[in-house]
Amino acid sequence: MEQMNYSFSVCSSELDYDAYLAFLLENYAHIRLPYPFPVTLSFLASPLLMGEAAFLICNEDNQVIGAFSYIRGTGEHQYEDRHIVQIQVACIAEEHRCTRLFLYALQYFTQYLAHGEEQVQEFRFFAPSDDSLRRLFSKISSLTASLETDSGPLDEYRASFSEWQSYASQFRQTALFNS
Repeated sequence: MEQMNYSFSVCSSELDYDAYLAFLLENYAHIRLPYPFPVTLSFLASPLLMGEAAFLICNEDNQVIGAFSYIRGTGEHQYEDRHIVQIQVACIAEEHRCTRLFLYALQYFTQYLAHGEEQVQEFRFFAPSDDSLRRLFSKISSLTASLETDSGPLDEYRASFSEWQSYASQFRQTALFNS
């Protein structure tokens, strides 16, 4: 998908996976998960290790300016509840952060999952407890828990897949995947 001089792609080669991990490690401080580095690294790498998709966002010069990924299922159900998608990480380089790019990423992601073989019913993700993030995420999800971790506070968000699709469809978009 190309919008506003940005393109989105699913990682499909070793070079893509290297670019995904390199970008996230370079932007580690901006991810702000309140975990020690080894735990955060496991979140970043888990989609690759579990055979799920990771995505890159590139600018017009084909430089990676964002990355996001997910896994299916939850640890408490041994990842068998595959109708639940947990977003592991989402990061956009600070100088490229804007509502429009966030919206395009949301549209790309929901269309990608809608055209997959497995049905998605629910999204879950965690984010640092922060008022600006709460304002942003309240547009697309419900804050379901606030947790105190050894490294700081963390919020859990949940939303139905249909809610995300409905939100994304309010804005002009292009069909990106064939039915």
